[in-house]
Amino acid sequence: MSPMVSMILLYSLGLGTIVTFASSHWLLAWMGLEVTTLAIIPLMAQRHHPRAVEAATKYFIIQATAAAMILFASTMNAWTTGQWNVSSLSSPLASATITVALALKIGMAPMHLWVQEVLQGLDLLTGMIMSTWQKLAPFALIIQANQATNSAMLTTLGVVSAVVGGWGGLNQTQLRKIMGYSSIAHMGWMVIISQCAPHLTMIALGLYITMTSAAFLTLKTLGTTKVNTLATAWAKSPVLASVSTLVLLSLGGLPPLTGFMSKWLILQELTKQGFPIVATIMALAALLSLYFYLRLCYAVTLTIYPATANFTTTWRTQTTQLLLPLTTVTTMAIGVLPLTPAVLMLFI
Repeated sequence: MSPMVSMILLYSLGLGTIVTFASSHWLLAWMGLEVTTLAIIPLMAQRHHPRAVEAATKYFIIQATAAAMILFASTMNAWTTGQWNVSSLSSPLASATITVALALKIGMAPMHLWVQEVLQGLDLLTGMIMSTWQKLAPFALIIQANQATNSAMLTTLGVVSAVVGGWGGLNQTQLRKIMGYSSIAHMGWMVIISQCAPHLTMIALGLYITMTSAAFLTLKTLGTTKVNTLATAWAKSPVLASVSTLVLLSLGGLPPLTGFMSKWLILQELTKQGFPIVATIMALAALLSLYFYLRLCYAVTLTIYPATANFTTTWRTQTTQLLLPLTTVTTMAIGVLPLTPAVLMLFI
């Protein structure tokens, strides 16, 4: 793909997200979601591989279905109330339909079955965009409409996503599918707190984007897509292998790393709001996710790849990839926890 076409598509991604951010009208918000969907489809299919084309087709069908549900529900709400405002969802049926549609867009359980299959057909860079940037616009609508949506429905979606995301990643061998289940689990953490404390949803979303970007860029630099090939990471780059374990543990929410911040604040807020049972279930679901992150850490640091002396030592060649984004997001994914008070003061 030519640089000009790539620039236009990335510009369209940003434009669609900004339109959704700035809109309080359901029709404009729907237009922003459609622009982001249409902009990422060519990026998905740029390899011209049958698996990539299949992933792009599945993604288009799912996103088009969710967008049609949003348009239908917003029209039904306007027919009932006479308003197109995002925050004025007076119709219970329209509110439930839009909640399901947004959950389908971001890949929450039980509407999550497309996430792993789509991610598996993409390269790591496009998968990173789909797992991070594409979540921004739907979450903007979730936060704007959270007071009009059913709290029990959002809580159920959050708990089910956290459990399914942790449980589904236990027996996976493909790194992109593991990152897909990680995305599902993190979506549950963000949605479950969106009604009680929207600022915590924004903090959790920002930290998730940082940590997931660090994980995807690390895998891209190491050139690995399977768990067993992570054993070559130490031979290629010992420093990057050591840092990657910290990034994975941060995704799992292990203190004193950055990922602990969002989980700690969300559990604290759930307990404060009188939901101790929900907080306990979410904490136990986080242990499931932490287990498969520990599997990846074991594959990186404690496994030696079987090799003989009569082959080319690929790790002696210098990488030509741009390392500044990797070092930036990796540093943020590991060491932001001491800045928790400052981050809270920024969002409150």
